[in-house]
Amino acid sequence: MSNVIDLSGKVAAITGGSRGIGRGIAEALLDAGAKVAINGRSQDKGDQAIKEMNVDGNAIFIPGDVTQQKDVESFIAETIDHFGQVDILVNNAGGSGGFAPVSELTDEAWHQAAAWILHSTFWATRAALLDMQPRGWGRIINISSVEGKQANKVNVSHYITFKHAINGFTKAVAFENGEKGITSNAISPGAVETDLMTEVGPSAADSMGITYDEFKENYAREAAIKRLNTVEEVAGMALFLCSDLGAGITGAILPVDGGTAL
Repeated sequence: MSNVIDLSGKVAAITGGSRGIGRGIAEALLDAGAKVAINGRSQDKGDQAIKEMNVDGNAIFIPGDVTQQKDVESFIAETIDHFGQVDILVNNAGGSGGFAPVSELTDEAWHQAAAWILHSTFWATRAALLDMQPRGWGRIINISSVEGKQANKVNVSHYITFKHAINGFTKAVAFENGEKGITSNAISPGAVETDLMTEVGPSAADSMGITYDEFKENYAREAAIKRLNTVEEVAGMALFLCSDLGAGITGAILPVDGGTAL
């Protein structure tokens, strides 16, 4: 696909881009000729990602915690300072912890998920739009979830709620910016076994009274393809949305879920 899609001259900012889906999207955009800034909490993991991508100065890592407004806004500002602009924003970072039924869910877990998933997307999008709008071109991609279309898992109400909210925000941004050359879409992956999933998945599974392997098997069983999705499949959709070929798609919630949400 990167042989067809040329993103030369474009600059992308990707939150949570040092590993998992964000890393996969970063690599796909780099292969298509874009310059890329990635964000994450670990300087060591960020430095390692840049080293492994071997990108000759076309990628940088900017450390920061997306649950903190100042870090998100600094990420966009530093991307613009370094590369001169931001054309593509991928709001990839997002997750939750403290898994429990609503009657037992803590304020801390709720507020953390809100900041991690929803607030970070708002802060980054607002900052990026101010740079995109005067130039009349932009691509905003929010990484939602199959859980943003349904509510059939226990103990993850905070994750479900804010992924649903991401979808609404995506549509609102698309509506406001459609005549400005800026598209706003969400990708809704099924389960993808990323580093984050291996970290938080076992605790989510434990709260449901099942093993982590059973947790993954449940997702695979729900999908028409009877397996988990891959990082590369999600990255391929992102690459298409960033291209000129994707210019007519905006306000869409695009599933890469193997047919889970048929």
